[in-house]
Amino acid sequence: MSGEQITNTSVETQNIEDDLHLLKGSPSKTKNRVDINVLLNKVRLAKKKERMESTIFFGFVAAIIVVTGVIVSI
Repeated sequence: MSGEQITNTSVETQNIEDDLHLLKGSPSKTKNRVDINVLLNKVRLAKKKERMESTIFFGFVAAIIVVTGVIVSI
């Protein structure tokens, strides 16, 4: 679920950036086609980032459990 939120956030950010370019009067760089490989790479990157975040989170939880166990045993 959080991967979908990350993807939605990046899409919203891109839409906001596009709107800002239009407001500034700069020429828009719209394409008629969307490369599926670019989209797949974005999704893979978001999933990789999500896996890294969850690994770090579980690492912190494990470290807290170990530290608490050491303190209790002393």
